[in-house]
Amino acid sequence: MTAQHGAPERQTPDQTLGALVHQLTQQVPELIRSEMRLAQAEVAQKGKRAGVGIGMFSVAGLLAFFAFGSLVATAILALTLVVDAWLAALIVALVLLAVAAVAGLIGRNKVAEAGPPAPERAIQGLKDDIATVKGDHHE
Repeated sequence: MTAQHGAPERQTPDQTLGALVHQLTQQVPELIRSEMRLAQAEVAQKGKRAGVGIGMFSVAGLLAFFAFGSLVATAILALTLVVDAWLAALIVALVLLAVAAVAGLIGRNKVAEAGPPAPERAIQGLKDDIATVKGDHHE
């Protein structure tokens, strides 16, 4: 690699093995750094997707908490035998539970969409690079 622009040196048929090894030792660290940058970007992207799903799980938990509070209020009102009040509280509790169920399903789907947190493209890139260095890579 040239020191000025980072462009690869031109190969000539009479380059020595030492020159080729020197060139390889200069290029491998940059290749590894670029694969690490790819891995970081991939993990960040997957983290954002998982964050949306986790947020929906949080909404589901909050709504379920409110539903539980409404069910408790319903039980209290039922004990007082005031039919109209406890019936209203029961309807509110059922609606909140339905909304919590929908939010929970959406959250589960969002987390599943994020996929595994492993940087798959970067791992495959490193495998390809190793195969190329070993001379096993066939295109």
